Amino acid sequence: MNGSIRMLRPEEFPQCSDIWDMEKHADLAARFLSELRSGNRLTWVYERDGLFLGEISLVLNKDDPDYTLPGRRIYVSRLIVRRENRRQGIGKTLVEYAVSRALEMGYAEMSIGVDMDNYPALRLYTGLGFREILFLGEDADGKYFKLLKRL
Repeated sequence: MNGSIRMLRPEEFPQCSDIWDMEKHADLAARFLSELRSGNRLTWVYERDGLFLGEISLVLNKDDPDYTLPGRRIYVSRLIVRRENRRQGIGKTLVEYAVSRALEMGYAEMSIGVDMDNYPALRLYTGLGFREILFLGEDADGKYFKLLKRL
């Protein structure tokens, strides 16, 4: 794959527009940047030749016990890979990296939310051990699962 993973600094956040349309999702981008600056969101990027190809974040406190429990459960947020770089193992590499970081930080569990109709993501997450269903619900974007992985 010839890329590397590194922590994202808040001032680099606009470069994530290489990965996803931040203008179209301005409210989400503003919230993520605020969380990044506060230290509640830790984000890593997969980078190759100076271009961001993917990102993943861990959120420490989501104010939802399905997602986070202080010191015990951490939330995997915003795993995304540039459309033209999908199916190359970047997403899997990022999740595995996030798992190792969560373990280093002393967490025993990780949670993730995934849309029920996002079959590639469901296959990835269940294959990496996110198999326990914490919640099945529906929001404005449709039906989704909250999945748990014990570390």
